[in-house]
Amino acid sequence: MKMQQLGLFTSSLLLTACAIGPDYDRPKLSIPEKFQMAEAAREAESFANLPWWELVKDEELQRLIRIGLEENKDLKRAVASVEEFQARLFTARMDFAPKADITGSAPIMGRKAEFLFPGFPNPFNYYLQGNLAWELDIWGRIRRSNEAARGDLLAREESRRAVVLQLVSGVAEAYFDLLQFDKQLNVAKRTLKSWEDSVTIAQARVRHGVITKIDADQFVSERANAAARIAELTRQMVQKENQLSVLLGRNPGRILRGQSLTEQVLAPDVPAGLPSELLQRRPDVVQAEQTLAAATARVGAAKADRFPKLSITGILGVASPHFSRLIANETSFGVVGPSVAGPLFNAVALGFQQKAAEAQTREQLAQYEQTILVAFREVEDALVAVSTAREQRAAQAEQVEALQSALQLASLRYKGGLANYLDVLVAQRNLFDAELALAGTHRLHLVSVVQLYKALGGGWSPLDASQQMPATKVVEARKG
Repeated sequence: MKMQQLGLFTSSLLLTACAIGPDYDRPKLSIPEKFQMAEAAREAESFANLPWWELVKDEELQRLIRIGLEENKDLKRAVASVEEFQARLFTARMDFAPKADITGSAPIMGRKAEFLFPGFPNPFNYYLQGNLAWELDIWGRIRRSNEAARGDLLAREESRRAVVLQLVSGVAEAYFDLLQFDKQLNVAKRTLKSWEDSVTIAQARVRHGVITKIDADQFVSERANAAARIAELTRQMVQKENQLSVLLGRNPGRILRGQSLTEQVLAPDVPAGLPSELLQRRPDVVQAEQTLAAATARVGAAKADRFPKLSITGILGVASPHFSRLIANETSFGVVGPSVAGPLFNAVALGFQQKAAEAQTREQLAQYEQTILVAFREVEDALVAVSTAREQRAAQAEQVEALQSALQLASLRYKGGLANYLDVLVAQRNLFDAELALAGTHRLHLVSVVQLYKALGGGWSPLDASQQMPATKVVEARKG
């Protein structure tokens, strides 16, 4: 009868209990209706909904991305961190259940006397004892602790997604850098060959007294400039290959290329979608919000620590000075009942802990708001970069075409004696610089699209099972 009364008492307490402290609600934010640099016709659906393998068409780049998703060390560390916090959440959930353990004693060596107190556990008796402790979550301390642990887990999962997004965009940008260096290196080598031909002609004209040595030295100087640029581009290319190798999780080495810089095809339309979508799509924004939610729950847990804790405790066992009489009626003992423990001298310290938790919540709120502002700025920067890079590339392509025509005409006039060396020198130098700049702008356009996709929180994560994060039941955590 007493056990039934205790059960009814416990059930009534749990049913009427409530979690003290603030419940998390998303803060009210000032969200613009649309992005400033987005075109009106492109606001319906964000191109960030595309999976990455539909964004980049180069098969070699796709292969490198998949290698990075499997071997990158930072991503493996992020995955392990998620698994760690998943285990921490499961540990926090176990606080809801009663805790039971068993102890025993067998004084078979060194006992000098017998204390004949059967049913009383002590070091001189044989005994088995089971202990029970079950904290009743009256004030919601355990529930708030579970909310905090769940928020920490979801924040770590978003951190993993951020690493994936950073990794794949980093691989794509480094790959486009390599293609730029390849293109510029070809331009520099072709220009060097042209300058070598010009130097040969100039030196022949010096011997025949047509031009002075000072004029010929100008061609030699430009040839040296092209040779120096080749050395610089070679160094940058090898260093970029080393950087990309580390992203792929392997030792520095040669990186294979697929399509050339001018053959790369990305999405022709890059609608940004609605700014409000960033709150659910960008992993750093979602991570900051989950961290804020965890900090809010810790305020409730810290507040609950200042209230008395009500628990159900009990012991049950047998004890006897003789092993042969261990199992007998007079050797058993047991008791069960409620117990209360509350803060006394540490109440002031617990108050300061609550203030610290509240201050941490305000800190995370400011971080969340700052993360959103940075996200909007990055999207606007990427949008203007995409639009202006496209226009800049078209203008520079027209410039290169005009300079090629000018160089061809200047060379014909110079060889025919109708123009001096300065016309050829200036035309060749301008074309060289313009071709290098065009390659850089072509790369800038490609990278700008990738950066916009990243800024919008694009769907970098692959859907196939071979590249999914192992053993992370995040859906279950969200439901919990």
